[in-house]
Amino acid sequence: MTARPYSLVVSMVLALAVTLPPEPLFASPTPSSKRSPSDRDINAIGHREIVRGKDRSLYLPEKEKEVGAELSAEVERSARLLHDPSVTAYLAALTQNIAGDSDAQMLIMVTVIDTDEVNACTSPGGYQYITRGLLLRLESEGELAGVLAHGIAYTALHLPTRAFLRANLMQPIAAPATKLSRNAMFTCTSPIPLPRLFNGMMQADELDADYFGVQYLYKAGYDPDGYVDFVQRVWHANPSSGHLSDSLSPFPPVPQRIRELRREIAEILPQRGEATVSTSAFEEFKEHLHSWQMLHPEPKLPILRRAKTDE
Repeated sequence: MTARPYSLVVSMVLALAVTLPPEPLFASPTPSSKRSPSDRDINAIGHREIVRGKDRSLYLPEKEKEVGAELSAEVERSARLLHDPSVTAYLAALTQNIAGDSDAQMLIMVTVIDTDEVNACTSPGGYQYITRGLLLRLESEGELAGVLAHGIAYTALHLPTRAFLRANLMQPIAAPATKLSRNAMFTCTSPIPLPRLFNGMMQADELDADYFGVQYLYKAGYDPDGYVDFVQRVWHANPSSGHLSDSLSPFPPVPQRIRELRREIAEILPQRGEATVSTSAFEEFKEHLHSWQMLHPEPKLPILRRAKTDE
């Protein structure tokens, strides 16, 4: 029998639920005009509190790391991972370069899921998961850096833990952890099944991750316009993003995200003469991924064929 982090789920809810501040169930996305001066100050990155007020007492780093380690072990048991030293080394170096100029106070670890699906998810404790399908859709190192920066912002804002608490507080604390509870511990860039009750809050969370992630991207020396183009080209075309109307989707409409990002770039990020768009290392990385895909094709699922019957 596969072990599940049920005891961690229950203990985390018990430890944190009593201090959870009340929130509107259908909160609207946070407008950029309500950002604090420190939120706008890229020179304060790493020395500021982007989670303020009562929320700060909710997140226990030790517990987040413990939960994240349990979930990581579960993912490694249940998912097909891409184990390749050159891929791991390239992603680790790029990730740490970005995380070094971020507000995340944890080590960020990136794992590649070997699937054609296009998605990226973050769990508590700084664990990121990116699919091979998403990596192959990227056109530059700047786009990859943008995806990683977005996930690092999830960690800095404690968004996976925040989503997890919301989901579990809507069910009896003593009840066994359900599939929903575990899914809620992963904050993803493409929709996963979550109750519509949480949609409004998730839209605001996603805008927050965009807001701080693009700052981390800029501080790492990359052109932030690359991430804007990526959001418009990849997520707008992602079939899974079109299942729900804008009012019910857990993600803000792509045009709204683009407007917010472009406003931030124009008003907050200082102009500079040069910025990295891509590198030869990325081209080698992507070529290596294509080779991996050729040598390790994803298994085809069996197709159920019904026997013909005489009418």
